Amino acid sequence: MDEQFGPEYLRPAQPDCPRCDCCTAVLCEKGRNSVLRCGGHVSDGLRDTVRGCPCSAETTKRTAAWRVAQVRVTRLARELPLGLEAEGLLRLLVDGKTGEAAEKPDELVTELKLRGLAQVVHGMPAITALGHTYLHARADVRGWTAVQITDIDKQARTATVAVPSWRPDEQVTVLLDQVLSDSQVDIDSLHGRWLVAEANSLAEDADRLVLTQFRVSPPMPPIRTGGTE
Repeated sequence: MDEQFGPEYLRPAQPDCPRCDCCTAVLCEKGRNSVLRCGGHVSDGLRDTVRGCPCSAETTKRTAAWRVAQVRVTRLARELPLGLEAEGLLRLLVDGKTGEAAEKPDELVTELKLRGLAQVVHGMPAITALGHTYLHARADVRGWTAVQITDIDKQARTATVAVPSWRPDEQVTVLLDQVLSDSQVDIDSLHGRWLVAEANSLAEDADRLVLTQFRVSPPMPPIRTGGTE
């Protein structure tokens, strides 16, 4: 009988990802659902090749890296905001005043670039999508609200969350590890659990709704049904 797995055997090639020209479909599926992105799932020799893969980038909506960045920038805006000059520069960029913004000190642009809030395009500073997220977070009304974990995807490391104060009939996806880390609730008792989180409940859509600081809901007082004690 012929040996099928001898020295000439080659592993079947994995199909290329249809959305990029640097990865396989399997790699991008992993990268999309991982904060390590595609670069965190290849050998050192291939890391530079896939480093800029758009399928797992924080600039691509609904990737794990994007979800992490939304939370990071929102918390930055609320808990440790930029200085007045840096934030003022960001507002010039959102208003399209690039000429006035270009006259600001280079270190301000550098600060915004390091945080992912701005970039340089054709030699001129420009606001990024994360820069808009930052300004939204500065302006949004945020508050504590009850949320329910309605589903868990352990493979994709995501959780589906109902936010009644936002839209009673619509749910959003968040990173499972964010919920676990924030709330310290065991994963096996998370499904169906009611928690509280900080949210911008007036958000116009699911991509603008950012949930942060998941906490165990405090016990509710008993509901009285009538009568006197």
